[in-house]
Amino acid sequence: MLASDGIDRTAIAARVTEIVGDAGRLALQYFQSPVKSWLKGAGEGSPVSEADIAVDVLLKERLLAAAQGCGWLSEETEDDSARLSHERIWIVDPIDGTRAFLAGRPDWTISAALVERGRPTIAALYAPATDELFVAVRGQGATLNGAPIAVDQGAGLAGARVAGPRTMLERLSAQEPGIIFEPRVHSLALRFARVAQGRIDVALGGGNSHDWDLAGADLLVHEAGGVLTTMTGETITYNRPQPRHDALLAAGPPRHRIVSDIIAGRPIAPR
Repeated sequence: MLASDGIDRTAIAARVTEIVGDAGRLALQYFQSPVKSWLKGAGEGSPVSEADIAVDVLLKERLLAAAQGCGWLSEETEDDSARLSHERIWIVDPIDGTRAFLAGRPDWTISAALVERGRPTIAALYAPATDELFVAVRGQGATLNGAPIAVDQGAGLAGARVAGPRTMLERLSAQEPGIIFEPRVHSLALRFARVAQGRIDVALGGGNSHDWDLAGADLLVHEAGGVLTTMTGETITYNRPQPRHDALLAAGPPRHRIVSDIIAGRPIAPR
């Protein structure tokens, strides 16, 4: 169905879902096998592997063909400032959670999002090792393997399942000792997607995340009825000159407000 701007996002989403699935099957050919890997330059110290590169090549070729006239931003492609001139851009992480991938852990994902005027409108996030495919289209909700998903709308933190960096969890726990620390999810995108599906109640992300870590998961959370923002409550804008972001928070609206207040040091209303 064509939107008012003439874009058939439902059809594009179906194509993206197929492409991301193929990319996942390609990545599985490398998973739990000896692969070449190395550390990125410029002092980053983060790993990249031949699997990341192979998946990136597949995604770039096929996604750019799926929607004409789009820019491109990927963790594994050299950034080109020409992307800033595009109203629509693909934002991709070929393997989010490369360390987990290289260690043989299952919590890594392939993430692709179409971003229009700074916000995601189509998202597909695939965890190949567990065969979990998350899809969202703006205004149409979010699904996991074809079934609708929704965030937990609980209003308190007692018993809430929270995932994120240990120091942030301990800070929350000092104020709300009843929270449950969830095991670390190495893919940041998957950590936020777990909020969208209601499996985790609150997800936190430390600073130094990037567009490619977030764009797909951002749409999933919002289409599932949740909120994903910076710790200070700002909506994330994508495809800026510097695609890096500060600490982040995802939850259902009631818990998002509570955690925001705790982080900001504001008094917490009785509940």
